[in-house]
Amino acid sequence: MTVIVDKDPAVIERLSTALPRAHGVDSAETMHAWLGRHTGEYAVVCGPSLALADAIDIAEGMRYTRPSTSVILVREEVDAEVLYKAMQSGARDVVQTDDASGLLAAIGRAEQYWKALHGGQQANIVRDGTVVTVFSPKGGVGKTTTSVNLALALADGGTRKVCLVDLDLAFGDVAITMQLFPHHTIEEAIGGEDSIDFAMVESLLTRHEQSLMVLAAPSLPDARDRVTATLVARMMRTLKREFDYVVVDTSPSFDEQTLQALDETDECVIVATLDVPTLKNVKVALETLDLLNIAQGSRHLLLNRADDAVGLDSTKVEAILGMPITTLIPSSIDVAAATNAGKPIVIGAPSHPASIEFRKLAAKLAGEEHAERNEEVAPAKQESGKSGALWRRKK
Repeated sequence: MTVIVDKDPAVIERLSTALPRAHGVDSAETMHAWLGRHTGEYAVVCGPSLALADAIDIAEGMRYTRPSTSVILVREEVDAEVLYKAMQSGARDVVQTDDASGLLAAIGRAEQYWKALHGGQQANIVRDGTVVTVFSPKGGVGKTTTSVNLALALADGGTRKVCLVDLDLAFGDVAITMQLFPHHTIEEAIGGEDSIDFAMVESLLTRHEQSLMVLAAPSLPDARDRVTATLVARMMRTLKREFDYVVVDTSPSFDEQTLQALDETDECVIVATLDVPTLKNVKVALETLDLLNIAQGSRHLLLNRADDAVGLDSTKVEAILGMPITTLIPSSIDVAAATNAGKPIVIGAPSHPASIEFRKLAAKLAGEEHAERNEEVAPAKQESGKSGALWRRKK
């Protein structure tokens, strides 16, 4: 597979269109973190917005650390100086920005070189990613906000390859929360259950500037009943073969699409708030998940808008629900303000207490230790007032 390094999301989008299955990152640091997790990458493309000196540094470093991975420079102008520096650094190809066929040919040579050094084995190692489903039986508890921020935290600026799927098919808000205007949605896959492959699914995805891919919900609610459980299952199985993490935002009910998503789930994040009606519904939902044997041992309780002033504390919540709280998201108007500004809190205010908690949850799901950033944590602004059919699993 190919990794594109460029500071400009528009450039990454353009190059990704020409290079199937490419993954875009915005810095050399993120690229090295990605390569540390993905050993089958055979090409690194340094985009035209990357300074020539930075691209040369990448090529020189890769010559010693990953000699079988080809570095390809894409430049607006290719002159003798660029070619000389590229040759000296160990870069294997230099291509002009508008030479799409030349770039594809360079990628083809990189793949053949990788295979020759690795005994002809496939560069793209097949592996299954992790499906993380975010669910709550009650609307208005911050489920979509959780899904978006968790997906961004998992992506970590492109360190991991993440797809966010909006399965709230009637009233999904993932796209508008991220200020995306998708040209394609899951609705276009209706009726194509028997022909789903990654090329088809990839054509429906929308790229976010933070190297996150989004499969948007239909624009109108009437499509919900036409999205079958079979379509959901095959879509998710296809995505998990290509992404490290597939984060699924569900509807607040046990409809057939949500049940199928839960059936495919590796990790389940249950969202609750500090009010009695929500806790009652969550308790019933947990009992239903037990009955269906879904995500046993892989459930994570996220308590949103956690403010003891409402008369309930975390100890009481744990006693009511019979499970420990994994994550406490503080009650703060900053979270809603960041969403309204089109910059979810994780990227809009990375040092905010809520952002830190979302990153801690992402680290837990990734099986990693969470390292606090060396930033001063901004105090959260407290909100005023109070927050206010059975499915048979396939064997």
